[in-house]
Amino acid sequence: MIDGLIRGLRQPEYVHVLLNPLPVYGLLIAWIGLIIGLISKSRRAQLATLVLVLVSSLSAWPVYEFGQQAYDRALSMTDEDGERWLDEHRDRGEDLIWIFYALAALSAAAIAVPIKWPKSSAPLVIAVILLGAAALGTGAYIAYAGGRIRHREFRNEPAPPKRSEQEHEH
Repeated sequence: MIDGLIRGLRQPEYVHVLLNPLPVYGLLIAWIGLIIGLISKSRRAQLATLVLVLVSSLSAWPVYEFGQQAYDRALSMTDEDGERWLDEHRDRGEDLIWIFYALAALSAAAIAVPIKWPKSSAPLVIAVILLGAAALGTGAYIAYAGGRIRHREFRNEPAPPKRSEQEHEH
């Protein structure tokens, strides 16, 4: 069992699938906690959940990197429609990863800036909540295409149009 886990951790596609819930589900839990912390006016709760937002949004980086490394292997394991969904998933990730980085930077600012300027706390938390909502929507949008790569049961619409090789070489 441990040998199988260790082998899996050496495969970027396995690590990608293992980590990919963090930027979405982890962020969702932190986001809900942050709203509760704002409503209850508890700076401690806000700090705890801001750290969770920071960690969850930063986790998008290894998910992205392992996904990029896994592209060729995933491509070799899928059918034609899955290939188009894989390209769509990759393109969405490449185009939108910056939202998670912006959220990480904003949540770090919401942790640090109020130390010097306490009145900035509520506006920064509200900004994190709003950008967090955008990041959650973005994560769902990226994951929507990713879930259709190998799961035919989720393909309830036509695959995106096939893209030329030149379009992939941004």
